[in-house]
Amino acid sequence: MPSLFDPLVLGPLTLPNRVVMAPMTRSRADDAGVPADIVAEYYAQRATAGLIVSEATCVSPMAKGYSRIPGLHSPAQVEGWRKVTQAVHAGGGRIFAQLFHTGRVAVPALLPGGAQPVAPSAIAINGKNYTDLGPIDYVVPRALETDEVPDVAAEFGAAAKHALEAGFDGVELHAASGYLAHQFLDASINQRTDRYGGSVANRMRFLLEAIDSMIDVAGAGRVGIKISPRIKFNDVAEPDAEVVYPALARELSARKIAYLHGAHQGGYEVHAHMRPAFGGLYFAGAGFDKAKGEAMLEAGASDTVVFGKHFIANPDLPRRMRDNIALAEGDSKTHYSKGPAGYCDYPAAPQV
Repeated sequence: MPSLFDPLVLGPLTLPNRVVMAPMTRSRADDAGVPADIVAEYYAQRATAGLIVSEATCVSPMAKGYSRIPGLHSPAQVEGWRKVTQAVHAGGGRIFAQLFHTGRVAVPALLPGGAQPVAPSAIAINGKNYTDLGPIDYVVPRALETDEVPDVAAEFGAAAKHALEAGFDGVELHAASGYLAHQFLDASINQRTDRYGGSVANRMRFLLEAIDSMIDVAGAGRVGIKISPRIKFNDVAEPDAEVVYPALARELSARKIAYLHGAHQGGYEVHAHMRPAFGGLYFAGAGFDKAKGEAMLEAGASDTVVFGKHFIANPDLPRRMRDNIALAEGDSKTHYSKGPAGYCDYPAAPQV
């Protein structure tokens, strides 16, 4: 069976190893959603990953749910990301853009003109959104009209086009963590009675329209998706996950997309269920170290292993794992702060 350090063919790409860098929000864009110059340095430092998946990136101004997160819907954002992809490619790396819409996670203070956030149904999240303006209570979102939903799905295709223009090697649909695509799947959040609600097929419709718009632009071999069934985040419940996700895997398999990225962060055994149900490459994420990752590959339970927090403080993570070099510990207080501290100032291990 393969190891973490064996190559893997992914659509038109050949990954030199199976140590994938997870998409992780780091909040280093400006207020217009343009990545700061240090973002290029950060990702270039991690170019030895088999594949980098970028932080979640907004498909439209209405998609913004947090302070200082990037977008891919304006020329300035495309130019900002082009610096990133050029730096990663110069370092020999490969990078996909993760695309998302936060839906009801957004608050008016972050949206154009103080707009009301949109969602499948007018159901608010419990709690507060933590912004640069301070904690803000979540508000009741506006339920999208039926004829609006396809237009929002099409924004993912438009963002995918911008991602390719910016030099990304592919795109990943963020259908996890309780954001808009995930909100449509969850019967506790989506209480619609039109063709986007009710049955499992209807609740999958928005996600499939979004990923089809990405495939139309990038081709199936350059499109992936991330899911995190029953994640304990953003009031996700998913009472019928056991029915929804096998059905979704069948639909995604038929589209022959590049990969399915499952994050095991809730009560649903995503790796055990999705690996056999999905016909393409499977990426296993959340909570892995080297030993657990190798065990997954050796068991044939995944094709790659996706590492998150270890990449924050260890830009050269594949080499450290291959050579059994001790891993550095990151500072969680700087995960979402401004500037280079705790971002691009973690050194690589000394060469011996």
